[in-house]
Amino acid sequence: MFKDHYENDLTTGSDKARDHYDQGVASFLAATYDASRHFANSIEADPGFALGHVGLARAQMMAGDMASAKTSIAAAKSHIDGATARERAHLNTFDLLFQGNPAGCRAAVKAHVLDHPRDAMVAQLCTSVFGLIGFSGEVGREADLLAFTTALVPYYGEDWWMMGIHAVSLCETGRLDDAQALMERSLALNSRNANAAHFKGHTLYEMGEAEAGLAYLKDWIKGYDNRGLLHGHLSWHIALHSLLVGDIDDMWALVDTGVGPGGSQGLPLNTLTDTAAILHRAELVGVAVPPERWVEMSDYAAQYFPETGQSFADMHAALAHAMAGNGDRLAYIVDTANGFAGDLVRPVAQAWGAIARQDWQGAVDHLIPALAQTERFGGSRAQRDLIELTYVNALMKLGRTQEAQHTLDLRRPVLASHPGFKNGICMSVDLTTLKGE
Repeated sequence: MFKDHYENDLTTGSDKARDHYDQGVASFLAATYDASRHFANSIEADPGFALGHVGLARAQMMAGDMASAKTSIAAAKSHIDGATARERAHLNTFDLLFQGNPAGCRAAVKAHVLDHPRDAMVAQLCTSVFGLIGFSGEVGREADLLAFTTALVPYYGEDWWMMGIHAVSLCETGRLDDAQALMERSLALNSRNANAAHFKGHTLYEMGEAEAGLAYLKDWIKGYDNRGLLHGHLSWHIALHSLLVGDIDDMWALVDTGVGPGGSQGLPLNTLTDTAAILHRAELVGVAVPPERWVEMSDYAAQYFPETGQSFADMHAALAHAMAGNGDRLAYIVDTANGFAGDLVRPVAQAWGAIARQDWQGAVDHLIPALAQTERFGGSRAQRDLIELTYVNALMKLGRTQEAQHTLDLRRPVLASHPGFKNGICMSVDLTTLKGE
């Protein structure tokens, strides 16, 4: 029996299986491209290594290949006899995930790490803004995420993954200096840790450092395989920073080559949410978005998310349908919204419809119920600024300038104090130039 990098016992007699497994775990935690290959090599060295199959299932899941992932988790079950109690609990936790039981899986993760805090592949299920805590739909989930990673930090020492993932929690709860320092320590140990690079970009955004965020991410992404899990989303961050500094041509180039359908090789969830968000945020600062782009996104949403249930996706799908003028699709989301924040999807979807009709008061009225609980949608603060800025823009359209400014001062002061802040919207582009006036 061998131990993995985190000193957990592994039921395999093959050092090659252990080594490839460790490489797969490291690749997965850094969000690099080749995790599946490493886990497959581990299984080739020892076909009976159950956790090798679990690791492959998780990597396949994050690559969007659910059919293969289910086959791999079934293989893990067939080889679990004789494994340690920790390995059996590890498999059972992932099995809950594949059964479509996120609440049960989240509870299992929290119980598992009490006994096995250094089981990183299980722990990561509840980390970051897209994890099981991030998509719990619960009020206070940002504080819950910080509490979760804070409890784990003492067990990991100078570990690049834990430093980076704890920094995410710090960033999202406003501890920006601490987050930035920890991200730098993580990247010093593993400069190709895409998760840390990602949230370094987030931290710079939260600090109002659009120029610095743009420069850093444009340089970092050069060496990142475009098949990597975060490539499309990092492209969104670069596009957003480009928008904030007024480089609209670069923004569109990134949308076409890295963010949107046909350019991104990421998960459909990211392609939908990131593209819809950047299109709308561009419109908020006066950039003309060709109608066919919204039609494309509405069709994409209908193809990949025809039914409601993933609230973060549903909120962005509703935006695409509204802006494309597809009222039937929008109405379906309003009528059927469920999932972890379905009660918030409905008013936000109705707000998108009001905006498409230029009913600014209606937009304000529908957005108000969601403003107090936007964290329940999941995603980062930077992503949820879509709602904040839409609300402010609607107030501006109604001539309520002081209220708009006051709203940002209270809710998102980083946007209100941004050097490019103008007319209640965070930007640095000249509207008259963009509109050709």
